[in-house]
Amino acid sequence: MPLAYAILKNLFVNTAEKFFTKEEQDLIVSAINTAEKNTSGEIRVHLEAICYGDAMVRAKKVFTKLGMQKTKEQNGILIYIATDSHKIAVIGDAGIHKKLGAEYWDKIVQGLVSKFKNGEHGAGLADAIIDCGKQLQHYFPFASDDKNELNDSISFKA
Repeated sequence: MPLAYAILKNLFVNTAEKFFTKEEQDLIVSAINTAEKNTSGEIRVHLEAICYGDAMVRAKKVFTKLGMQKTKEQNGILIYIATDSHKIAVIGDAGIHKKLGAEYWDKIVQGLVSKFKNGEHGAGLADAIIDCGKQLQHYFPFASDDKNELNDSISFKA
């Protein structure tokens, strides 16, 4: 890998990883854990610095790279944020998308944009995660044989 590319790649990864404070990252992971307690659904958050092109197209690629399409009930939700590009996309797998539709995802994105504009990055994202968890709980309630199918940490590389 050429040195210039390695430096640029590292720079972009670092800006995404530093977007949220440690406390905000802990709040976000806690929100994921809380949201998933009462559902078989899965929620992931992915950050990267730059999104070239359409955020939804990139989110779909990240969704696949993270293996989110492999959940048993197709009930994974990805919140994708390109920090330096100021782009957000929320995507639900086929099972949950059938229940909620594009309007719900648009509502979540608009809420996030509003919170981010007010400087409420961590709390705004945590609220969005909890809201998604309530929807997942409604349509995909927790069952005794459910297992956590996806990692709950924030991902930065896909």
